[in-house]
Amino acid sequence: MPEEVLFETESMRSRSEVAAYLRDVADALESDGAVTLKSGDQSVSVTPPNRVEFEVKVEREGPASGPGELGLELELEWDEDAPVDGEELSIE
Repeated sequence: MPEEVLFETESMRSRSEVAAYLRDVADALESDGAVTLKSGDQSVSVTPPNRVEFEVKVEREGPASGPGELGLELELEWDEDAPVDGEELSIE
């Protein structure tokens, strides 16, 4: 399945700036509404369903014998046709 990037930004930020940004994202997720991401003239809004696939990954890039670059990735994924209203599968 081909991947289409709808929004992407990268910039150097302090740890406290990143934490504040993540708090804003967390607040938007908790409100059950849309999450709107903006950077310059770019903007995208998504409305995740109540249940999403959440992936946390720490990876190291670079030579095995020397210093490299570490990364922490947080990813939320869901099907575009997933119900947003919170209908969940249950077994009775």
